[in-house]
Amino acid sequence: MVDSTAAETAPHPTGLADRYALALLALADDKRQSDPQALDRIAADLQKLLELWQQDAAFRSFVADPRLGAAEQRKGAFALIQRLGLGTEIHNLVGVLATNRRLSHLAEVAVAFGAKLAERRGQQTAAVTTAHPLNDTQRAQIVARLTEAGYSGVHLSEQVDTSILGGLILRIGSRLYDNSIRSKLQRLQYAMKGAA
Repeated sequence: MVDSTAAETAPHPTGLADRYALALLALADDKRQSDPQALDRIAADLQKLLELWQQDAAFRSFVADPRLGAAEQRKGAFALIQRLGLGTEIHNLVGVLATNRRLSHLAEVAVAFGAKLAERRGQQTAAVTTAHPLNDTQRAQIVARLTEAGYSGVHLSEQVDTSILGGLILRIGSRLYDNSIRSKLQRLQYAMKGAA
């Protein structure tokens, strides 16, 4: 489960993150010559690292700590990567980010990579925020509803934020659907103030 602190600081890709994501995508394309599954493996490894960032406040603090030198960040991050069993491509990416003093952008790079990969595959990413983790049935229902609404090849990017109380917030492309209990209560509060 993602704590609400992670939800409040959800990564938003920047130009810098896009450049690193494109470089990693190009590396994955090169690797596919000798390893046809390289792109999927790299994407899965990067997703594991992003999930760790979302779920572990200590890891987020470590990554963002400006007091740590590049050598300290590399040492700590490499130990974690080895423990998680991630591939050399992720090891090298983290090493370059730490050396360039950009490790704090790790989550943004992971999100940008996922978005570029989804775009390449003709998928649309729908960011879904819920108060509790989705189960497989709920995921399938959301994808089915989006497909009915004309979105094809939908990939869900899930986030848990307990502060929305219930319901969900869904963003796909430039559209935002906010069906959270928090928003409904706010609208009710505004309506009651207007009637008074």
